[in-house]
Amino acid sequence: MKIQGVFPWHLHEDCDEMFLVWKPLPRRVWRPRRRYGPGDYTVVPRRIEHCTAVDDEAEVTIFEPAEVRNAGNVVDDTFTAPQGVKI
Repeated sequence: MKIQGVFPWHLHEDCDEMFLVWKPLPRRVWRPRRRYGPGDYTVVPRRIEHCTAVDDEAEVTIFEPAEVRNAGNVVDDTFTAPQGVKI
């Protein structure tokens, strides 16, 4: 997926998330904070609050179960993707 801007702080109660970076992710807000470049990856453990904050567009692949809501415990009209929609 392509990301840009600041995504809300959120967490996932029942699953871990893995992010694989394709195009630099200059600011990743998570504990600990660090920058990620192409080929880097990180796993955010379940119940750990996290968000992304990206000035320029970044590209990542996110590995998580299909039924996981993208914004975890946060429901937001702007950021929460619809559930159960087939493309």
